[in-house]
Amino acid sequence: MACNSYTLTGLNTVCKEASFGGVKEVLIALYDDVESTAVANETNLLTPTMVSGKKFSQYKLLKSTSGLTSTLNTSETSSSYFTNEVTLQFMKMETKKRIEIMSLMMSACAVIVKDANDKYWYLGKDNYVECSAGTATTGTASSDSNHYELTLQDTSAELPYEVDPAAIATIMEPVV
Repeated sequence: MACNSYTLTGLNTVCKEASFGGVKEVLIALYDDVESTAVANETNLLTPTMVSGKKFSQYKLLKSTSGLTSTLNTSETSSSYFTNEVTLQFMKMETKKRIEIMSLMMSACAVIVKDANDKYWYLGKDNYVECSAGTATTGTASSDSNHYELTLQDTSAELPYEVDPAAIATIMEPVV
């Protein structure tokens, strides 16, 4: 007897498609500033609705410094879930960034990740996103990176949903 109501339709993976790794930017809001999330039946795209006057803040990143990983966790005796982690590098240690990072470390957040393929992915649908690790490093040699690195993590019943790109302009406060 089947335990779910899913239907398998197959995927055509014969053709190679352009697919780039990495993260271009992240949008972060306080978890309580997101009023609701809706997933469209026809497209399966997620649209967040913000509390009046609230917006996601934009964090731009250098290429090849950040990434998003979703890991399936399962066992025969418990339910399955995904751990979604976004690792972010903010180049050059300085006071303004330190203060922002300290705020991120103490906050329950919702996060939208814009990947290198210009797709937006939502973390925080089932549970808030929190900082799970972080480092600050000056490097050793002159050619080493001087940066902060943060890992933001959530636990979810599903893989991250793709965000409707039409919603981004209405929910984001661009960085100046």
